[in-house]
This record gives sequence, structure tokens and C-alpha cells, in this order.
Amino acid sequence: MRLLATVPGAERKGDRMPYTSLNGNMYSLLDETGTLALRLSPTDRMAFIERFASSLHQAHGRVMKEYVSVPAPMLAEVERLAPWFAASHAYAATLKPKATVRKGSR
Repeated sequence: MRLLATVPGAERKGDRMPYTSLNGNMYSLLDETGTLALRLSPTDRMAFIERFASSLHQAHGRVMKEYVSVPAPMLAEVERLAPWFAASHAYAATLKPKATVRKGSR
């Protein structure tokens, strides 16, 4: 929760698997193993992977091509992680908004 407070307007969504999204585009998620994944631009993604010896995030046997896995020890370092979370939010802001489906409209 402290990490969310570092980006104005960031809001936790999801019950079983918490995530954040902007304009319908998810930009972070906490998977069932407790691994935080951040969606980053290609440049930021490469820099994060190199700097923190990370990798692209994998979920349900598939590689999430735009997401990096945050190393577990880094989760407690909010000040260190905050700029990357902000970069993830900023990247989501550049993506085309997704159409939303209202509950009960189907």
C-alpha cells in the first residue's frame, strides 16, 4: 500500500490478485506467488532487467512480454521501487485506452 501512495491516483484493484490499471491498461500486479510485476516501456524494461538481474514476468506458463518481475528483496524498499512504479504508471498513460464493459450490460 505504501508503494501505491507514491503515485497520485494509483488505486488497488482486484481481490485475489491485486493490480493497478489506468484507462483499462493494467500496469502492475501481485501474482499468486507474491511476485510483483511492473509493465514498463521497452527502454525502462531493459534497464530494470539489467540493473536488478531480473527477467520478464511469467504467469500461468506464459511470458508477459511487457512486464518485469521485481526481485523479492526489493519489495520492502519502497523508496527504491517508487521511481519504477511511477515509470510503469507513466507508460500505461501512453497506451491507447481500452473500452470498458459495464456490469450487467451484456
